[in-house]
Amino acid sequence: MTIFVDMDEVVADTYQAHLDIYQKDFETSFGKEDCDGKEFWQCVPKEHQKSVKDHAWQVGFFRDLKVIKDSQKVLEKVSKKHHVYIASAAMQFPNSLKEKSDWLDEFFPFIPWQNRILCGHKHILKGDILIDDRSYNLHNFDGRSILFTSPHNTKTVDYERANSWLEIEEKLL
Repeated sequence: MTIFVDMDEVVADTYQAHLDIYQKDFETSFGKEDCDGKEFWQCVPKEHQKSVKDHAWQVGFFRDLKVIKDSQKVLEKVSKKHHVYIASAAMQFPNSLKEKSDWLDEFFPFIPWQNRILCGHKHILKGDILIDDRSYNLHNFDGRSILFTSPHNTKTVDYERANSWLEIEEKLL
């Protein structure tokens, strides 16, 4: 079986990174639960939205992301039984290509560089399963689509959902 796994908000916690930077820059605090169904930039005052949108353009943003809980352990198990590929839209932000590759080397060394697809559109992927947090990536996928829960997609319906990597483990192993 061929399984494609997105990076941001599936194995790498970009949402929390936005939250951490915002809290530091504007000396405020609120949590992911305050952003139910919204992109992070939509949760902040209008005068701060550009600052939030600029986070991903900062050198180091993608290199310093935290790992989503249990993703390493579960993906390592899954990769022993199936063909696992990381498929990330890394071309959108110029720094992210190298930073994501370095991040994967550190946190997911069992997924070799040959199994990393850093692309733009994911509609080109052909395989059995795509795990992603964005419904627009799942929409045109011909195989089984699993929506990984992130604060921005809590109101998205019509897709099989996984709220954690332990749920992914149950579904795939």
